[in-house]
Amino acid sequence: MPAASSAEKQVKNLRQILLWPVYLLPLDEDAPIENHWEQLQTPSPENPWREVDDEFGDPSEFQARHYSEFVTFLPPVQRFLYGQGLGKVVGRTYGESPITVMRRTDIPKVRLTLEPGSTPVLLDVVHIDLYFFFDIDVALLAFEVTANDLPFDVAQDVLFRFGRAYPAYWEADGQGGHCPYKVEWLGADGSVKSVSDYEKKDKYLGFVCQHRAPAVASHWEYLLSPLVLHHSDRHGPIRYRQLEYYRMPYMVFLAMENASALSRPDLIRLAIGSAPGDSDELPYSDHYLADFEAKHCYDRYCDLQPGAAYGTRFMTTGHTLIVLGEAGDGFFNGADGGVLSRFRHQHFLLFLIAHFQKASLRMFSDRLVAIVSRLDITDPDANRTFRRAIRNTLENFLRFEHRYWFHEISNHAQARELFSMTRGQLELDPLYDEVREELQDMGNFLEVEAMRRQNDTVVRLTVVTILGLIGTITTGFLGMNLFSWSDQATWWRTVAFLAVFVPTIILTIMTVSKSKRLSEWLDALADDTLTTGEKFRSFWQVWFPGK
Repeated sequence: MPAASSAEKQVKNLRQILLWPVYLLPLDEDAPIENHWEQLQTPSPENPWREVDDEFGDPSEFQARHYSEFVTFLPPVQRFLYGQGLGKVVGRTYGESPITVMRRTDIPKVRLTLEPGSTPVLLDVVHIDLYFFFDIDVALLAFEVTANDLPFDVAQDVLFRFGRAYPAYWEADGQGGHCPYKVEWLGADGSVKSVSDYEKKDKYLGFVCQHRAPAVASHWEYLLSPLVLHHSDRHGPIRYRQLEYYRMPYMVFLAMENASALSRPDLIRLAIGSAPGDSDELPYSDHYLADFEAKHCYDRYCDLQPGAAYGTRFMTTGHTLIVLGEAGDGFFNGADGGVLSRFRHQHFLLFLIAHFQKASLRMFSDRLVAIVSRLDITDPDANRTFRRAIRNTLENFLRFEHRYWFHEISNHAQARELFSMTRGQLELDPLYDEVREELQDMGNFLEVEAMRRQNDTVVRLTVVTILGLIGTITTGFLGMNLFSWSDQATWWRTVAFLAVFVPTIILTIMTVSKSKRLSEWLDALADDTLTTGEKFRSFWQVWFPGK
């Protein structure tokens, strides 16, 4: 089969949506629930983020695509995504939408230089959104860009290089490995607002050496500001840590001049997000890729027969979701009800839900590690803090299970099956089982600790009760009116009362303080196998331990 020409492999329209999850550090360690987005609701020159109103306000502005998007999902997912009542007016009770979206609009374009000396690629920015979730310390950056009329190898290189939070390594010339040579955020007037710094090797090496955590490239730091990296020296209202691999998950919509011109190696590289390569050479071995179509391709709407209309092909690895079709197909490019509309809304939401679930589970796991690392069984204050943190985490995980954990999100075949494929590729169920088991272990530890403290209390009360029995009988005997003290003066009776009350208080305090040793002496006293001398020595140890 002759190789396809460059014109046949032209990308007429490229859309990429990067999805970057980050872990938001607590604003207050003792607060069980925190609304991080409230820190961004006050406008300022340092804060470009503004809250996005949902579409469920004015019925005259509610469009058919909004309706189509809404009815795609099952009712529990509808409540999660859209809430109940009139938008968010009712408040964030259980059943209201727990999602808050903040958006910045000051960066309309991205200039991407892939290699030194290469012609820059100009990408139009469609949306820069930051998704927050009620009761979950996770935010997801959704960054949508688009470009038209790109050669396939250039488009593939854009997908491969763009969305790198930091370099994995450095080339011999100092360029960040697998990263663009330069990324520039452009303002509305064309001015450069921020530039990448992948080439600053010393910065990344020094940061990891000092903080044992990777630094973030300067342009991504700028994009998230006023949020600041946890280990950074900068000040900001919200601090975050990375949860993902340095390469951000992404979705891609590709409208090709001729989609059938792509070879199997082209499709595989596109699906796995690999660098451009020879169209006749597989990126990995035949054996490794033997089940590629079965595992990663969804071809319900794709006809691969020669001469047939291509339709739409979906490919997913969990980390990526690729939607491929023909530019000449009106339904594929339909921005109102077509595949493009579904890609930007229904498909985006199912990809968002899957990666939100993964990020949340990783956040819980990270939080448990941090909680356990601060545990000191010899420090009562640390123990109390540990118990409180575990209780808060257990409560949050319970709400996560009931509000955010879905195995199915739709009865619509395409949405249901794509979501199932994405979840399977992300291995969400094993991750969920692992985190749940860790939390159950923590819960069991708290129960054992509670029982131990309760047993200690019962032992102390038992010892006090046994030794207090002597005083109770004695005072009861004195209360039998053997001695007529009612005729004594008031001061005399007061002195007599204090003469009994004060020693009793002292004896009770001493009994409680020695209750553990006294309980051991009582056990020894009841043990028939011990001699009288051994029982006496046990009593001696109560008052003079170690002698």
